[in-house]
Amino acid sequence: MAMITVVTEAVPPRLRGRLAVWLLEVRAGVYVGNVSRRIREMIWYQVTELADDGNVVMAWSTNNESGFDFQTYGENRREPIDVDGLRLVRFLPVDSD
Repeated sequence: MAMITVVTEAVPPRLRGRLAVWLLEVRAGVYVGNVSRRIREMIWYQVTELADDGNVVMAWSTNNESGFDFQTYGENRREPIDVDGLRLVRFLPVDSD
Protein backbone atom coordinates (compact mmCIF):
# COMPACT_ATOMS: atom_id res chain seq x y z
CA MET A 1 0.00 0.00 0.00
CA ALA A 2 1.22 3.49 -0.82
CA MET A 3 -0.02 6.97 -0.14
CA ILE A 4 -1.24 8.69 -3.33
CA THR A 5 -2.37 12.19 -4.15
CA VAL A 6 -4.36 13.13 -7.24
CA VAL A 7 -4.88 16.75 -8.29
CA THR A 8 -7.39 17.55 -11.02
CA GLU A 9 -8.19 20.66 -13.03
CA ALA A 10 -11.18 21.13 -15.35
CA VAL A 11 -12.22 17.46 -15.34
CA PRO A 12 -15.80 16.25 -15.76
CA PRO A 13 -17.90 15.49 -12.67
CA ARG A 14 -18.01 11.79 -13.61
CA LEU A 15 -14.23 11.50 -13.08
CA ARG A 16 -14.42 13.38 -9.77
CA GLY A 17 -17.11 10.92 -8.67
CA ARG A 18 -15.00 7.92 -9.67
CA LEU A 19 -12.00 9.28 -7.75
CA ALA A 20 -14.17 9.85 -4.68
CA VAL A 21 -15.01 6.13 -4.60
CA TRP A 22 -11.37 5.26 -3.81
CA LEU A 23 -9.91 8.47 -2.37
CA LEU A 24 -10.85 11.26 0.03
CA GLU A 25 -11.39 14.69 -1.56
CA VAL A 26 -9.64 16.99 0.95
CA ARG A 27 -10.02 20.14 -1.19
CA ALA A 28 -11.80 20.78 -4.46
CA GLY A 29 -10.03 18.58 -7.01
CA VAL A 30 -7.43 17.23 -4.52
CA TYR A 31 -7.73 13.55 -3.56
CA VAL A 32 -5.61 11.50 -1.16
CA GLY A 33 -5.60 7.88 -0.11
CA ASN A 34 -3.61 4.78 0.69
CA VAL A 35 -4.07 2.16 -2.04
CA SER A 36 -2.33 -0.83 -3.58
CA ARG A 37 -0.44 -0.65 -6.86
CA ARG A 38 -3.28 -2.45 -8.63
CA ILE A 39 -5.85 0.09 -7.42
CA ARG A 40 -3.50 3.00 -8.30
CA GLU A 41 -3.20 1.64 -11.84
CA MET A 42 -6.98 1.23 -12.08
CA ILE A 43 -7.45 4.83 -10.90
CA TRP A 44 -4.98 6.06 -13.53
CA TYR A 45 -6.87 4.12 -16.21
CA GLN A 46 -10.05 5.94 -15.13
CA VAL A 47 -8.19 9.26 -15.35
CA THR A 48 -7.03 8.59 -18.91
CA GLU A 49 -10.51 7.47 -19.98
CA LEU A 50 -12.57 10.21 -18.30
CA ALA A 51 -10.46 13.39 -18.00
CA ASP A 52 -11.41 14.72 -21.46
CA ASP A 53 -9.72 18.13 -21.90
CA GLY A 54 -8.81 18.50 -18.22
CA ASN A 55 -5.44 17.80 -16.67
CA VAL A 56 -4.42 15.56 -13.80
CA VAL A 57 -1.30 14.76 -11.81
CA MET A 58 -0.96 11.67 -9.63
CA ALA A 59 1.90 11.31 -7.13
CA TRP A 60 2.61 8.31 -4.90
CA SER A 61 5.19 7.25 -2.38
CA THR A 62 7.75 4.73 -3.58
CA ASN A 63 11.22 3.47 -2.79
CA ASN A 64 13.46 5.68 -4.96
CA GLU A 65 15.85 8.63 -4.49
CA SER A 66 13.10 11.21 -4.02
CA GLY A 67 10.71 8.92 -2.14
CA PHE A 68 7.88 9.43 -4.61
CA ASP A 69 6.99 9.19 -8.27
CA PHE A 70 4.34 10.90 -10.39
CA GLN A 71 2.65 10.98 -13.76
CA THR A 72 0.59 13.58 -15.55
CA TYR A 73 -2.28 13.69 -18.02
CA GLY A 74 -3.43 16.58 -20.19
CA GLU A 75 -1.94 19.91 -21.15
CA ASN A 76 -0.17 21.98 -18.52
CA ARG A 77 2.79 24.39 -18.41
CA ARG A 78 4.51 22.00 -16.02
CA GLU A 79 6.23 19.22 -17.93
CA PRO A 80 7.87 16.18 -16.29
CA ILE A 81 11.47 15.55 -17.36
CA ASP A 82 14.12 13.00 -16.41
CA VAL A 83 17.50 14.32 -15.26
CA ASP A 84 20.03 11.59 -14.46
CA GLY A 85 17.29 9.28 -13.22
CA LEU A 86 15.50 11.95 -11.17
CA ARG A 87 12.03 13.05 -12.24
CA LEU A 88 11.81 16.83 -12.19
CA VAL A 89 9.38 19.41 -13.53
CA ARG A 90 10.16 22.24 -15.90
CA PHE A 91 7.92 25.17 -16.72
CA LEU A 92 7.09 25.82 -20.34
CA PRO A 93 6.91 29.46 -21.50
CA VAL A 94 3.54 31.17 -21.67
CA ASP A 95 2.09 31.20 -25.19
CA SER A 96 1.90 34.77 -26.48
CA ASP A 97 -0.54 34.51 -29.37
